Amino acid sequence: MQTNFSPVSRFLLIVAAFIVVVAGMRAAESLLVPFLLSLFIAVIVTPLLSWLNRRGFPNWLSILLIIVLIVVLGFFMGVIVGSSINSFRADLPEYQARLLALSDGLQQKLASMGIVIDISQWREIFNPSAALAMAGNTLASFGNLMTDGFLILLTVMFILAEEVNFTDKLRQAVPGGAKTVVALNSFTSSVNKYMAIKTMVSLLTGFIVMISLFFIGVDYYVLWGLLAFLLNFIPTLGSILAAVPPVLLAIVQLGVPEALATAAVFFGVNTIIGNVLEPRFMGKGLDLSSLVVFLSLVFWGWILGPVGMLLSVPLTMTVKIALENFEGTRWVGVMLGSGSGMTQKTDIA
Repeated sequence: MQTNFSPVSRFLLIVAAFIVVVAGMRAAESLLVPFLLSLFIAVIVTPLLSWLNRRGFPNWLSILLIIVLIVVLGFFMGVIVGSSINSFRADLPEYQARLLALSDGLQQKLASMGIVIDISQWREIFNPSAALAMAGNTLASFGNLMTDGFLILLTVMFILAEEVNFTDKLRQAVPGGAKTVVALNSFTSSVNKYMAIKTMVSLLTGFIVMISLFFIGVDYYVLWGLLAFLLNFIPTLGSILAAVPPVLLAIVQLGVPEALATAAVFFGVNTIIGNVLEPRFMGKGLDLSSLVVFLSLVFWGWILGPVGMLLSVPLTMTVKIALENFEGTRWVGVMLGSGSGMTQKTDIA
């Protein structure tokens, strides 16, 4: 029996389904984050797996070598950064108290000039210590992922093992599977190129920030380099968010001149690397409009936390390609794009 829905009923049904799915994803955050991170890592290392297979390595040995590489990198990051994160979080209340005192002093200075603001309202509107707390919580959330390290590694291993026969099964299981395989291959290739370029650019950004803050004398310069590296994956806002905590820390630790020097470092690095080098290698990116990039950052960050912010672009691209692959939802995928995809295929030159 076929039921015909009116356009309004169909729209309400879609909205209701969307709300249920989003609520379910947020409720299952603790399960989704390790899985999506595993899938993300698997997509990144797929070119290395293909390269090893082309060199004659058996598939099982290629996967084993990749897992060992991931373990080694994770171990060094945990050893170098883990203790610094704990130390910074231990010192965080002291830094927040200093910032709060400076904030109250500024409020009193304004009051002496005739600009009277209630102290409770001032602390609610202008609370710089919250930025340091956010930085501490963000770093801690990435550190907490190490507790799921075994599950993530195991999932990556099974995804890589399954990938060998996945395309053949998809062709047989899905009507028009060949078209779906082409779309998935295009997506994987685009994300691989995007991530390779973005990772190198982010590494360069984090390294320059770390060295610069070391010479300025800002505490926990390794953490701020790591934060600059991680947040550089977040489009548009990442570089700004990475600069706020070290600038505030430089104010309470060293003074205003050093804080200005710290801000100048972030501004210079992001201007040269973010506006000159990255566009040169990145080209037109992944064909997402700037508004969609920003909204996806907020949306995935709200659902999955800091990891969702890092994965916002790949996740949104996955949704976009899935929508474009079906005739009924193709218009939504087109609306998510930047418009350049109407005349040329998505590519990263």
